[in-house]
This record gives sequence, structure tokens and C-alpha cells, in this order.
Amino acid sequence: MATFLYRLGRFAFRRRHFVALIWVALLTLAGVGAANAPAAGNTSFSIPGTEAQKAFDLLEQRFPGASADGATARVVFKAPAGEKITDAGHKAAVEKTVGTLSDGSEVASVADPYTGKAVSKDGTIAYASVKYDVSGMELEDSSRDALKEAAQDARDAGLTVEVGGDALSAAPETGATEVIGIGIAAVVLVITFGSLLAAGLPLLTALIGVGIGVSTITALAATLDLGSTTSTLATMIGLAVGIDYALFIVSRYRAELAEGRDREEAAGRAVGTAGSAVVFAGLTVVIALVGLSVVNIPMLTKMGVAAAGTVAIAVLIALTMIPALLGYAGRKVRPMGEKSKLLGGGRTRGAGRAAKPNLGTRWASFVVRRPVAVLLLGVVGLGAAAVPAASLELGLPDDGSQPTSTTQRRAYDLLSEGFGPGFNGPLMVVVDAKGSTDPQAVFRDVGNEIKRLDDVVTVTPAAANKAGDTATITVIPGSKPSSATTEDLVHAIRDKGADIKADSDASVLVTGSTAMNIDVSQKLNDALVPYLALVVGLAFLLLIVVFRSVLVPLKAALGFLLSVMAALGAVVAVFQWGWLSGLLGVEETGPVMSMMPIFMVGVVFGLAMDYEVFLVTRMREAYVHGEKPSQAVVTGFKHGARVVTAAAVIMMAVFAGFIGSSESMVKMIGFGLAIAVFFDAFLVRMALVPAVLALLGRRAWWLPKWLDRVLPNVDVEGEGLRTASGAPGRDDDDKELVRA
Repeated sequence: MATFLYRLGRFAFRRRHFVALIWVALLTLAGVGAANAPAAGNTSFSIPGTEAQKAFDLLEQRFPGASADGATARVVFKAPAGEKITDAGHKAAVEKTVGTLSDGSEVASVADPYTGKAVSKDGTIAYASVKYDVSGMELEDSSRDALKEAAQDARDAGLTVEVGGDALSAAPETGATEVIGIGIAAVVLVITFGSLLAAGLPLLTALIGVGIGVSTITALAATLDLGSTTSTLATMIGLAVGIDYALFIVSRYRAELAEGRDREEAAGRAVGTAGSAVVFAGLTVVIALVGLSVVNIPMLTKMGVAAAGTVAIAVLIALTMIPALLGYAGRKVRPMGEKSKLLGGGRTRGAGRAAKPNLGTRWASFVVRRPVAVLLLGVVGLGAAAVPAASLELGLPDDGSQPTSTTQRRAYDLLSEGFGPGFNGPLMVVVDAKGSTDPQAVFRDVGNEIKRLDDVVTVTPAAANKAGDTATITVIPGSKPSSATTEDLVHAIRDKGADIKADSDASVLVTGSTAMNIDVSQKLNDALVPYLALVVGLAFLLLIVVFRSVLVPLKAALGFLLSVMAALGAVVAVFQWGWLSGLLGVEETGPVMSMMPIFMVGVVFGLAMDYEVFLVTRMREAYVHGEKPSQAVVTGFKHGARVVTAAAVIMMAVFAGFIGSSESMVKMIGFGLAIAVFFDAFLVRMALVPAVLALLGRRAWWLPKWLDRVLPNVDVEGEGLRTASGAPGRDDDDKELVRA
């Protein structure tokens, strides 16, 4: 592989106009496709195999035209202090609002509070339920605006009015912090390279890669049913890895220049060595993201595949466009250790002063001398950070997790005040009595059985379809939607349904947003172990091929588990316990998003292996070239520590930029990934890895002879470039690439 990539690097350096033209054409094509693509419509959310989804599918069959998955809104009215919502003036204002809402083109129905018994016992609070023909993601902006205007008219009449439900859901806003993250990345690159031009290359190529990836997602959004979160994730990961991959190749190029090689040869060797690490690091990220498909949640699968595509583009750009741009830059990109005059370059070192070992060398030498102490301290520190993870509570966000400044949260609180906390999470029980001889008796029996259960406040009479074989029953729990008590009630109803099925051959299914959230959390929990086994197993095999060692990949996997558990602990401490919540803009604490653990396992594993590959490949390269194991560790840090540190800081800055998002899910993902990179890069890879390798010595690179014969030799460390009798000529390069 190293030889092929070496030829590719020289080819791209020499044929820079051709390579640049291809990438500019791809960016233009993707941009035109995005601009002319039809607007993305409904982003369907389905959870195959869950009871809640089966109930939704049944409702669509038995209640045609009822829009079971249509958007809903609850317009909540509260009378001024000392007055009743039933007073004549207030009643007129409410009924006027109901009439206005009924005129909407996408509105299926609006329930009048006074005829629908939707007034609180004390007479101060009422609500109007609005049902739409389309889902919240399909709803036109004009319908949302009409909803807001109707609420404002009622406010002008002297009422307190808030709106809850998914009808007001909108695409998340990331705010200015995302731009700040990119700015921090630029500053780190300038400090690392000592050159504005060299620092600009990774940023430029990363932005081009993300531009192609996100534009392609936008162009295909309507066809493939992709949501806005898909683009956000692709941007987050594509930007981070795109900068990092380019950073490693540019750094290796400058190191090759410092050894006296000409620029074309330096570009070839940089792509042949660091580029090999980029390929395998990118493969681990792609495996982790595509592996999300094992969860069998279509939305999560699409997010993972789209982000993996953006990572693949980042790898290809780093291997081809970076050497092409280095060819354009010429002598403006200086050898390692030299700075531009603008940043203080050109100064001469004092006579007789020896070059001081860099910080990476000094740190590695310290760790090699005291590996046990460093190992114990690192493991204890990560273990302490992971302690909060033992209290992890999972759930999906609802209006109760929104900031108190939003109308959705205020509507949630008003409904809890007037009707009880469980009113915000009603359960819909679907009774399929098609195979029963007396469906009406079955409907009554189901309602009576549910009334006897604990934590049940209200059970509405069964509402049957025209055929009379299927009915819906609404159940109001006594506890809030995200509570364990409500989850127990859902399981209790389903247990009763199993008994009813045995007695009357009628099926009882529980659905609704609360039941759907419970099913999603359970599905994600069940998929975590198989997903972890798949991703870690495939990456373990890949790393055996890269490092030709058994213990080094094993150590990499164990280190990842430490870092991801510590990161989950930090997420629990901030988003569930409320530590530093004010500093990070977390206005409301609660259960951790149910997809967070499996999502962090996938993404963090891929990113963690990036640093493992880049850092340990340098050590492996030094060991293969004859250095002792302990000295190889120091050499690896001498050449790689500064770059890996810069890459980690950049990735943290990019991820942390998304903490400013208005969407709680994006905010949590940004924080979780940023803190995970910190733990993995600075504690695991920079401390535990050299300590373990120092303790293992030559055993770290042990590989059974039979396995050594079976494994392909991918030559990531570029040994083939060093042992080759001579560098290939230009014509040879072109011929070899044509054959490939």
C-alpha cells in the first residue's frame, strides 16, 4: 500500500492542475445538485420490530385517513389570577382562537376545550388539541405561523397562552460557537505549522470535503428521506477528520523536507507513510459509522452512512488534493522546524546551543522511565471520571426537557399544573378484536383491566373504527412521561394484553410518543452489545493487519473502553446531574438521550483509532527500522506527539462548537464527543499507550508465525520505500497508476 500511495502522492503533486480541477468540478456538481434538488419533505421516523410501530401501522390500516402519525399541537390557555377560563369574555377569546385554527389548510381537526371536557377542575386552565394531516417535519411554515399568530391573538385578549406538541418542531440552530470552533482550529494549525499557508491547507481541504458531502446529502435528501440532523452529523465529523487527516500528511511532508528530500519526493513519501495511516484510520471510522445499521433504526442508519461517506471523501481529498496544493505552494511551505518570517521565522540559534528535545520527546522519556506510576494514575483518573456512568438514566427528549424560555416547556408546565404530570404523556392503547366474536365486550374488558392498574388517572371510553373491529383507548398516567413509573405502567398494560390475547384472541398494543420512546430506548440497549462486538471486532482485525501485533490492538480496544466510559460519566454529570450546566448552557437536566451510548461507542471508537494509528504507526516504523522498543516509543512521540495533540485540540474545538446548538440532542453529542476526544487523546493515547508499550517491550510487537504468514503485508510504516533500490521515475508512476 505504501508504494501505491507513494506513487499517488507524486502523481498528484506533479499533475496538480488535473487533480484540483477534478475536486473543484465535484464540488460544483454537488453544489448545483443541492441548489436544484426538490425540497426535502417528510423525514419518516419508524422503529421496525417494536410494538409501538406495529400499533401505528395497524392504525393506518384500520383508521384510513386518520393521520395517526400527523403532527399535533396543544394550545394551552390560562386565565388571569382570580379569574376563570370559563368566564364569558375568556370563553369567547378561546372559541375565536379555535375557529381561526380550524381554517388551516393542513389542519385535520381542532377540539373545542368546552365541549371536549378539556378544562381543569379549578376552571383556570384549558387546552385545545389541534391535529394535522401531515407530520411535524412535513408541516408547512405557513401552518406554524398561523398557529403562533392564533396564540398571540389570544394573548392580546388578556390570556396566558402557550403552545406544545411537535407541530412547532424546527431544524436546530448551532449558533456562532460552531464558527468559533473553526477559528480555534485555525489558530492551532498556525501554531503547529508556524506558517499561515501551511495552516490554511487542512482547513481548505476539509471545507471542500464537507461542502461536497453536505451538498450531496442535500441533493439526495428528498430521494433518500434524509433529515437535517444527518447534515449536522456529517458536518461535525467530516470537518473534524478532514482537518486531522490533512494535518498529518502536511506534517509528514514538512518532516520529509527537513530530511533534505526534494518537494515531489517529500510529497510522495508523506502520502506513502502518513497517507497509509490516514487510509486505515478512515476505515475504522467508516466501519464504526456504517455499523450503526445493526441497530435497525432507519434514521440512525442513514445518519451513519451519510457521515461515513463524508469521512471517505475526507480521506480521498487528503491523499490527492493535499499533495496537489503542496505543489502549488512550492517553497512557501517550509521544512519542519522553520517558521515563516511573519511568525518569527528566520532567526538564528545562538552559537554552541544544542537543539532542545521537544516536549513530546521529554514526555515520552518520562513515561518510559516511570510506566507503572503513569499507568496507574491514568487508569484511576479515567475510572473516577466514569463513576457517574453507573447512574446513567436513558430516555428521549420531550417538551419537559426543553428550556423554560420556550413556549413548549411553558405549555408542558401549564398542563401539568392543571391536569397532572401524566397528562403530557398519554398512552394510546390499540385493541385489535378482528378475530373476536364480541369486539365491544373485548373493548370494555380492556378498559376495565387498565383502570385497575397502578398509576392510572384516566381511561377514556374505547373509540372504534367504522368496521367495529379495532378501537383506541387513551390512558393518562399519574406520573410524568420520562419517569420509571410510567415505563412500568406501559409494561403492565402489555402484560395484561398478553392475558387478554390468550382469553379472547384479541391483540392489545400500546403506542404514542411515550411508548415509542420506551421502545426506542429498549431497542438501543439491546443492540449495544452486538454493535460493540461487531465494530470492535472488525477494527481489532484491521489493527492486527496494520500493526502486525496482537497485544497492540488489544490495548487499543481496552483503552477505548476506558475513554468512552469516562466520557459517558461526564455526560451524566453535566446533563443528568447538572454539574457545570450553567457554563455549558444546559437549561434543563434529565435522562440522557437513549441513543447517546451507542452513538458515542461508534463515533468515539472510530476517532480513537485515528490517534492510535497515527501515533503507534510512527513507533512501529521506528521499531521496524531497528530501534529498541523503548527508544521506538520516544521516537514515535518525537515525530507524532505535537501533531496528534494539535489534531485532538482541533477535533475538540470543532465538536465543542456544536454545544451552542438549540437542539438538546446536538448539544449533548457535541459535548460528549469533545470530552471523549480529550480523554482518549491526552490520557489514553498520550499516557497509557506509551506506558503499556514500555512495560511490554518486544512482546508488544509479537505475532504468531502462522498468523504472520496469513496476514497481507500492507506496509503502513513505508518499509518498502526505504528498502527499494531507487525511487520510481515519473513515467513509472503514471504507468503504475493507470494499471491500478
